Amino acid sequence: MHHVQDATVLVNPPLNDRRTINGWAIFDWANSSYALVISSAIFPAYYTSITDDMIQFGSISISNSALYAYALSLSYIIIAALSPILSGIADASGRKKFFLKVFTTIGAVSCLTLYFFRGMDQLDTGILAFMGATIGFTGALVFYNAYLPEIATEDRFDRVSAKGFAFGYIGSVILLILNLVVIMNYEAFGIASQGVATRLAFVSVGIWWLGFAQITFLRLPKDRKGQFESQTLRRGFRELHMVWQQLAQLPNIKRFLLSFFFYSAGVQTVLYLAATFAEKELHFETTNLIILILVLQLVAIVGAYFFAFLSERMGNKKAIFSMLFIWILVCIAAYFTYSQVQFYVIAGFVGLVMGGIQSLSRSTYSKLVPINTPDRTSYFSFYDILEKLAIVVGTFSWGAIEQLTGGMRPSILVLIIFFIIGMLLLSRVTIKQHNQNIV
Repeated sequence: MHHVQDATVLVNPPLNDRRTINGWAIFDWANSSYALVISSAIFPAYYTSITDDMIQFGSISISNSALYAYALSLSYIIIAALSPILSGIADASGRKKFFLKVFTTIGAVSCLTLYFFRGMDQLDTGILAFMGATIGFTGALVFYNAYLPEIATEDRFDRVSAKGFAFGYIGSVILLILNLVVIMNYEAFGIASQGVATRLAFVSVGIWWLGFAQITFLRLPKDRKGQFESQTLRRGFRELHMVWQQLAQLPNIKRFLLSFFFYSAGVQTVLYLAATFAEKELHFETTNLIILILVLQLVAIVGAYFFAFLSERMGNKKAIFSMLFIWILVCIAAYFTYSQVQFYVIAGFVGLVMGGIQSLSRSTYSKLVPINTPDRTSYFSFYDILEKLAIVVGTFSWGAIEQLTGGMRPSILVLIIFFIIGMLLLSRVTIKQHNQNIV
């Protein structure tokens, strides 16, 4: 197939270079601070505490939690619309690292801007900064993930992917604990109030994210020196169209992407709404919720490495199957759970498969992408879009069932359907493992 190439050839560092791989994994260490501190642990509670329960927009009245959910959804829709175009341009112009830097900067600066979100008077600033941080985080992941096949050989994908997630979990937990110490002992640190200490936590995420990302930028392969021209946008669309045509003729990778979409709808919904379920159904206090989140993160480190090890023994397909089976058992157990102790046990299993399913999904897709394709970013863009759309579908389904039934428990049962569909589609996928086919 004809492919437009730049005159300057990209010279990559050797594959499986330890320094390069660690540099790549450090990006997970850097940006996961957003995922834990901003989207999970501290910002949601802060946002709820400083905003009115009902917010007026002209004649429309909307709850603060609904506005938060809509802001999150809109962020994912924006990045789902932008990322395929930008990834096509990145492949066509050889500027993958450029876009990685752009989205990292957008995300980190947005986190810094959250410092100025003090209450209802700065609601616009708070919502826009939160959306900017989300867009920066999700947008950068497309380009970050696409580097995996460029820095490691296929037999190392599982372990390298696991290393990235493990770095992310460890780094984010360290920063969260530091922030919690400061917030809970703000007077000892000479900080005026707990509110200021909380806003300083958002600043710390921006500095942590942008600071550690510099190591990644230094160590990853350099961009080709292709210039932005009048034709670059058109070439970006052409690149995207070519990958779409290639996918149409690759039924194996299509089936995996569909499977990934359905089981991700279940996985991501659990990750986003587990804390809400614990708070509303099991009456967890804020302290208990943070302990719950820390349990999830720490067990996820073990899970990422354990299932990478398991995939080497039994193949990616069987390893993913085993995790999806555990996800189904987790949903069934959660449906019948009424005590906090039981939920902590379930959270331990969620953490185990949370780290494994995300890490192994990324490395499995890397194995399915055609070898030596110049369109890696565009391929990973489709992967990323499906994950974001899965979040929208999963969370919307959860919300709709909850609204219809008046409780969150029936929503859990709907997630089981997503996991079952994912397993059925995965059963028809052939995955290469160490140069052999695992059927």
